[in-house]
Amino acid sequence: MNGADLLNEHVGVLKSRMGTFYPGSHVVYRGQNLHGDLKDMDWLALYLFGITGRRFDQAQLRLLSAIWSYTSYPDVRLWNNRVAALAGSTRSTGTLGMAAALAVSEASIYGGPPMLRAVEFFTRCRRQLEQGASLDACIREELTKNRNIGGYGRPLVNSDERIQPLLELAAELGLDNGPYLKLALEVEDKLLHGRWRMKMNYAALVAALGSDLGLDERELYLFVFPVFLAGMPPGYIEAGSRPEGTLYPMPCDYILYDGPSRRTWPGSQADHRL
Repeated sequence: MNGADLLNEHVGVLKSRMGTFYPGSHVVYRGQNLHGDLKDMDWLALYLFGITGRRFDQAQLRLLSAIWSYTSYPDVRLWNNRVAALAGSTRSTGTLGMAAALAVSEASIYGGPPMLRAVEFFTRCRRQLEQGASLDACIREELTKNRNIGGYGRPLVNSDERIQPLLELAAELGLDNGPYLKLALEVEDKLLHGRWRMKMNYAALVAALGSDLGLDERELYLFVFPVFLAGMPPGYIEAGSRPEGTLYPMPCDYILYDGPSRRTWPGSQADHRL
């Protein structure tokens, strides 16, 4: 089927396997009646059902919920929380502030991307190990190619305060025996005892635990989308309660300029200076 035929097939028709809203009657959510079959689901369970089409048990949901709550830091010095707080300081709306803060959470060295790189590395490494490669070889290849391994090391400090509480919860729930978590810990051991001295950070742990729960790369990416959200409203509210524009004000004297010096426009009668 060529492109034109494909487009014509969908003119005036919206086909969906995911859901349909029947005004005044009911809502179909992945083949289930939202207000009937799914009426007792909590929000997280419904969110995951929407992403995966699967139902998770209570232990799994508790671990997945903790992944969110354990990294909800109400500190406006953090890059994404700062956006939310600046929205409050400038009297923007909460929706715009939260949306912008979530958007910048996809930073290249923080947030979602390092976790996705960790998933890709774990998947590639497991495949190589099954083919007879050594873990040392997998690690060296990744470092040679990318100069880092997603989910290991941390820009500020080489430790992560979220790791131990989440590992303890996973153990308590009996969810700490999966192959991805085992691999993640083995990689950390190799890096710590090699010349790299890098510890696992939250991205690698979330990638490993999520993969062991059966989440693929896209599903895991969508699951962690709101992972920082609970830490954002406090900063927005606090900044909005203070005088407008007083969050991170920048005096002109703090700006160092090393561009062209002040100059007069040629041919101008007035002394127009830049």
